[in-house]
Amino acid sequence: MNQRDIIRRLILVLFLTGLLAPARPATSAAAPPAPAQSSAVGVNGFFSVDPAQQGSTFQAAVVLDIPEGLHVNSNRPLGKYAVATVVKVEAPRGLKVTPVAYPAGRVRAFRFGEGTPEERLAVYEGRAVARFNVSVPADYEQGVARIRVSVRFQSCNDEVCFPPATRELTLPIAIVGRDTPVNHINGQYFGGGRRRRG
Repeated sequence: MNQRDIIRRLILVLFLTGLLAPARPATSAAAPPAPAQSSAVGVNGFFSVDPAQQGSTFQAAVVLDIPEGLHVNSNRPLGKYAVATVVKVEAPRGLKVTPVAYPAGRVRAFRFGEGTPEERLAVYEGRAVARFNVSVPADYEQGVARIRVSVRFQSCNDEVCFPPATRELTLPIAIVGRDTPVNHINGQYFGGGRRRRG
């Protein structure tokens, strides 16, 4: 076998090896993670007491926990097309609820897409806590009262905004007589520590 035949056979072997080898991805870099969306935002509700006495007023908080890399439009986002965060509260008949107090948004400049102008938006990042008060009449029936909360918000990263999302919460609280002790709880959202009141 001459040298030319050897070279031909080597080329043939290399060619067949290439055909039979498993396909490899175009790049060896790991695929980028899927973009975080509104489902990554935690939405929870808390009361300042447990239980609540007849004839008393207590606080409630709606807490948005926003992962790093995302922000949520504030209740007054400034942007013309930005969807504002809205918390709606529906209490059982007889309970009185104050308007929701929203936290102040942080104003930041964003450029959504190459070549687009900067847009200043007021956003929530990290943790945002909206609060409202609930008043219980002195003659309110004892038992479990359920307060329903609807939270509509839009989350974005620094490049794109995701479709608005709505979360529904049902927050139960026991209503007790004036002589029943009350635990003050969830001080991280309302201030103060845990204590008992007679």
